[in-house]
Amino acid sequence: MKKILPHIVLILIGIMFIFPFLWLLSTSFKSGTDASALSLNLIPKKINWENYKEIFVKVPFLRYCINTLFLAIIGIVGQMLTSSMVAYSLSGINWWGKKVLFPIILSTILLPYQVTMIPVYLIYNKLHLVGTYWPLIIPYFLASAINIFLMRQFFITLPTSLMEAASIDGASHFTIYTKIILPLSKPVLAAVSVFTFLNVWSDFLGPLIYINNQSMFTVSLGLKSFIGEHSVEWNLIMAASAVTTIPIIIIFFFAQKQFIEGITLTGIKG
Repeated sequence: MKKILPHIVLILIGIMFIFPFLWLLSTSFKSGTDASALSLNLIPKKINWENYKEIFVKVPFLRYCINTLFLAIIGIVGQMLTSSMVAYSLSGINWWGKKVLFPIILSTILLPYQVTMIPVYLIYNKLHLVGTYWPLIIPYFLASAINIFLMRQFFITLPTSLMEAASIDGASHFTIYTKIILPLSKPVLAAVSVFTFLNVWSDFLGPLIYINNQSMFTVSLGLKSFIGEHSVEWNLIMAASAVTTIPIIIIFFFAQKQFIEGITLTGIKG
């Protein structure tokens, strides 16, 4: 019983977590009437495959997916480049201000996005960037506090003897960073990539504020297209949501080993 009971509890908790996803899939195959009904039928009365076709016919949903994928790739590149540089400067380089700067960077995590939303919007508006992708791209090239923390914690777990040996051989900090640190940091880079991809893919408020051209809409704004003034097409929203989860599942499936390793190793040293 000591072995069976924990497994039973974990299975029940797992079912609780997976039930919303099963409900999403079930509703995506229902008709509009059945999807709007108050019944809790998990199995559709009739499987309606037309929902998945209609989401690409009613709105340019494929275009929205391509737009979001474009922003996600740029965001991943920006975060891996800038966050890793800042993290290396806080872990591999000895300079007087890093012990003061690191807590300040961490404190910005506590600052909600809604607090800076209006001032940042005014800045981009003054720069005439509203209505373009630049307000969604630039922040990912300015490093992220949480990603800096993850990378910095991982970098300090790397053997210092490698960096010291390279430094004795005349290697610069840039050489150590590119030739030693980054090749050994695949797990944390994978973790940062997954987090960044999820942030870009699920971001709704940013595109809603800065994008006003329908051809530039992202996936999150595309889902809003199925919400009318007086009705909500739940079956189409669920079908579109199911499609948007496919890239997330694929990314995590291929990067899960490095992702878990990167998250685990970031807490070894303080």
